[in-house]
Amino acid sequence: MEGFLPVGHALAWSAVSAPFVIVGARRLTKTLRDRPDIRLTLAASGAFAFVLSALKIPSVTGSCSHPTGTGLGAMAVGPAATTVIGTIVLLFQALLLAHGGLTTLGANVFSMAVAGPWIAFGVWKLAGKLGAPAAVAVFLGACLGDLGTYVVTSIQLALAFPDEAGGFGGALAKFASIFALTQIPLAVAEGLLTVVVMNALAGRSAKLEVRA
Repeated sequence: MEGFLPVGHALAWSAVSAPFVIVGARRLTKTLRDRPDIRLTLAASGAFAFVLSALKIPSVTGSCSHPTGTGLGAMAVGPAATTVIGTIVLLFQALLLAHGGLTTLGANVFSMAVAGPWIAFGVWKLAGKLGAPAAVAVFLGACLGDLGTYVVTSIQLALAFPDEAGGFGGALAKFASIFALTQIPLAVAEGLLTVVVMNALAGRSAKLEVRA
């Protein structure tokens, strides 16, 4: 939430996230120029991420659990473009819904708009190469992308607030275990919903060809 991270951590995560956003913006511009037909898919991915990630459940102090919705974008338009989508979603939520914050935007972008989409994309591609059915690959990508987001969030919180006795490791175990109570069922639900939406998008387009 706003102002929760120490200033140094907030600035560091902003610096780490910035190159991904810049590269993603360039990739998105090129994609829109080469494939103008993808605009509706891009809009649907953004709306999906905005609605799902706005459904928050209070969790660890200073944070909350919610679906991320970025797995769909990662598989439909690519993880680089989804970084831009996720950044816009997080910015709008911070300004309009008091969900997240401007000072913590960099940290939230890295966990939800960078790490989550790349994990989802990688799992989806790997599952497909291993011969998993399309629906299973999509489910695994969305589900593990969601969980990956919260593993990164747990790392961020543990770095900022190490446990007095257990240090970073103790804090990481504490944050991750608390998040798991709500995030695992949310990730499963997001995976199932993403399969439904992905099928609908695939029905509109004969084939979704996605590159990172």
